[in-house]
Amino acid sequence: MSARLLVVHHTPSPAVQEILESVLAGTHADGIDGVEVEARPALSASVSDLLAADGLLLGTPANIGYMSGALKHFFDTVYYPTLEAKPGLPYGYWVHGNNDTEGARRAIESIAGALGWVIAAEPLLVTGAVDKAVREAAFELGGTLAATLMGD
Repeated sequence: MSARLLVVHHTPSPAVQEILESVLAGTHADGIDGVEVEARPALSASVSDLLAADGLLLGTPANIGYMSGALKHFFDTVYYPTLEAKPGLPYGYWVHGNNDTEGARRAIESIAGALGWVIAAEPLLVTGAVDKAVREAAFELGGTLAATLMGD
């Protein structure tokens, strides 16, 4: 039986799309075995997607000092139906902003904490251009979350 990693993302810009692609590549890195990866846009990810997940990766741009409305919609959709269903769920996330990611970071961690989720990898907080170092960090983020689930 394989573990399931759900990747919920809002990728409206080339920069956030590039990070997503590197994260997904990392989830399939050499040595990762027995982990099924399901990527869902934040506006279509559902309660059943989350309930079926053994781990979670979230990705969003920082918009006007906050996470994207699409990721907030995901949280609004799943919050009450899964409030007590996934305590200890390992999660990670990335945020891309032009000049600030702090508001988005604070909001994601606050909501995830209220849901009882546990951060399983250092968040990837990116301002400005996506370069090789960012792509490598995104690859590592995906690989870390997937590897976390291999023992499940």
